[in-house]
Amino acid sequence: MMTIPGREEADLFALESAALANARAAHADPRADARAALAEMIVHYERLMRESRRLIRRSDRAELDMNQMNRQLHELALQLEYRATHDPLTGALNRAAVIEHASGCLERGDMALIVLDIDHFKWVNDDFGHPAGDAVIKTVVLCLQSLLGPEVAIGRVGGEEFSVVWPTSSVEEAQRVAASICDAIADQVFAAPIDRQITASVGISWNRVGTSFETAYSHADEALYAAKRAGRNCVKLHSTLPPLHPAATPPAPEDVPAPCH
Repeated sequence: MMTIPGREEADLFALESAALANARAAHADPRADARAALAEMIVHYERLMRESRRLIRRSDRAELDMNQMNRQLHELALQLEYRATHDPLTGALNRAAVIEHASGCLERGDMALIVLDIDHFKWVNDDFGHPAGDAVIKTVVLCLQSLLGPEVAIGRVGGEEFSVVWPTSSVEEAQRVAASICDAIADQVFAAPIDRQITASVGISWNRVGTSFETAYSHADEALYAAKRAGRNCVKLHSTLPPLHPAATPPAPEDVPAPCH
């Protein structure tokens, strides 16, 4: 309790202190009226018991309120963390979370970065509308999650571009995973009004431990565009690409999808 300057602090137990002093005096003086002192002690002891119970109940309520508030704060923190690391449309990791996760993997071991892009996605939006396009994006993520499992880091890093972080020391394994992704999307049945096959082009970079994320992503992106130039709906591995030169072949026309795997 704060003491106001120039004023003594109030004694909340002044009456009880006085009753205790009277009881002590009666106990010390054989001629004193002990019953009167005891009766006074009983009155004040009962008052203390009532006040103690009231304070305990108030303390219990305060503790319950505090625990509830802590739970709400914890839930809010989890929600904020989720929103900061996940794409709101699909629930996949967002770009920043993919970079953080992949960078951590590259510090610990070899890793393949698989980047894929939905082919002719502009046609989907133009022909069926943006809600249908959003449904296609969500279905692609569900397809990847079903194929690869819940433990695999899958991210949406652009409008219709996705990435898969796949720790592995085997280039062949990375190629098999990428090919299964390409096949699964091509075989996926999409809900109405989508009435055509949806495919994706896939690029892979396989990276030794210690590689920077920027290098891994740049190589995977180059492989992705090589897959686009090769006719889409196929997989390309960066390490097998010919050297780039100024007269590189432009991407295949939008109306000529040609599988190459």
